[in-house]
Amino acid sequence: MSNTGKLRIIPIGGLGEVGKNMMAYEYENDILIVDAGMMFPDNDMLGIDYIIPDFEYLLDKAERVRGIIITHGHEDHIGAIPHLLGLVSAPVYATPLTRGLIEVKLARNGFAGKADLHTVQAGEMIQIGPFQVELFHVCHSIPDAVGLGINTPAGLIVHSGDYKFDQTPVDNWPTDFAKLAEFAKRGVAVLLADSTNAERPGWTPSERVIDPALDEVLENAPGRVIIATFASLIARMQQVANATMKHKRKMAFVGMSMVDNAKMARKLGYLDIPEGTVVSLDEAKNLPARQVVLMCTGSQGEPSSIVGRLSTGTNRQFEIQAGDTVVLSSHPIPGNEEIISKTINRLFQRGANVIYDAISPIHVSGHASSEEQKLLLNLVRPKHLIPIHGELRHLKHHAALARQVGIPEENIVVVENGQVVELSEGKLSLAERVPGGYVFVEGQSIGEIGKDVMREREQLSRSGILLITATLDKYSNRLLKEPEIITRGFVSSEDAETMIPVVRKKVTDIINSGLDSEKTITDAVKSLLYNESKRKPMVFVTVTKA
Repeated sequence: MSNTGKLRIIPIGGLGEVGKNMMAYEYENDILIVDAGMMFPDNDMLGIDYIIPDFEYLLDKAERVRGIIITHGHEDHIGAIPHLLGLVSAPVYATPLTRGLIEVKLARNGFAGKADLHTVQAGEMIQIGPFQVELFHVCHSIPDAVGLGINTPAGLIVHSGDYKFDQTPVDNWPTDFAKLAEFAKRGVAVLLADSTNAERPGWTPSERVIDPALDEVLENAPGRVIIATFASLIARMQQVANATMKHKRKMAFVGMSMVDNAKMARKLGYLDIPEGTVVSLDEAKNLPARQVVLMCTGSQGEPSSIVGRLSTGTNRQFEIQAGDTVVLSSHPIPGNEEIISKTINRLFQRGANVIYDAISPIHVSGHASSEEQKLLLNLVRPKHLIPIHGELRHLKHHAALARQVGIPEENIVVVENGQVVELSEGKLSLAERVPGGYVFVEGQSIGEIGKDVMREREQLSRSGILLITATLDKYSNRLLKEPEIITRGFVSSEDAETMIPVVRKKVTDIINSGLDSEKTITDAVKSLLYNESKRKPMVFVTVTKA
């Protein structure tokens, strides 16, 4: 294609954080979306279930979206699809396993049979509006992952998706190096490449290093082995199944997402597990502990996950028992380190032996490390690079790697979510900023929880709350009864016996002096509490007249 017209590249998610990956490519009146993922909340995002991208840019352009391509089936790339399809009624293109994972997710969200899903294969070419998209296979920690060569009137774009250069992948299907070299011959205007492991030197180990580690765990474990990982990590399910059979154990998938995904993957042929190896949880509970492997979610220590509940003794189906070995088969997502450490400590307290990536190679990353990222740059030889998928520090480090292999500084564009980049006449330039922040999902609430609410929750978690209710005579403005004071998370019940009478007297004195406005009482009580305790709880005052 000739380099004519202007291509707009709009990062909606995944640039500036690890997760909620989503990119839009816009040419004239046509838009192509790549991925629509979610991300886990940070520790200080109290009550939030997960976070999705901000779709505001697409609100008045939904009818211009010609298609949605999903590179692979991990939650940080498919988790927001049910929300996106509530806005956009465009066809969704995905490889067979990725489509299966999307169907499971849509069924759980009431979209079963309602989405326009299309199965595509690595090596295929599909036309979506003015975008001619070539799908090429990449290795990742899940089968059926693809990168994209997007032919546009403004030039050839290569979108790597998540990738690594595993020479001995579990499924024996390495990344398509020949296609990457072919793109280079044709001339790549812009490479958008995964930056997650840009800070890690060297090469990411092969998935096969996990096999001997799992063998060792199952050989030495005196009782049950509970393996926690992501529900979409189909390749890990196969590795666990292989080790289970080798050590003559039985395995059970635990949790709705794990059970549904395993069932779908077996049906499509991506999991090869003989009948009789997999049993139900109820059957597993009746087997000798030495014969059981349980596979569940919770490797990130999420409080609502099975491992999270096991660590606190609140899991209904089964509990940790002496002799259990718990394997956390994942790397901590940035920001989750603290909660994972607490989960590990609680599991130890309950009598389990815990194995995690710091002490055994029971997980390897699915992302390219720095030498692989340099190899990709040398294979593709792009004119421009836009680092994607990572926090700002990862994007910056990826840019430094690009400079090392000879890409000029002026041809590397590091941007975060919402910063539009335009490709015109072979050159990249920055355009306007569009919304690219967080949309919080909590239960049925989507986007209704804002930063102000999160700040209030954070303040409540730090210093607690004090509620004051004063009832006055509507004629005389005198107190009809003593002010009612309730406190939560501020002081202990013993200290409250001393503190509350002091606060009650202060409120009474203010009202008796003729100052009965809620703001006056609030300010006076806040000052009193700080002077007495050097703490700042949230204070709410209600004055009613009867």
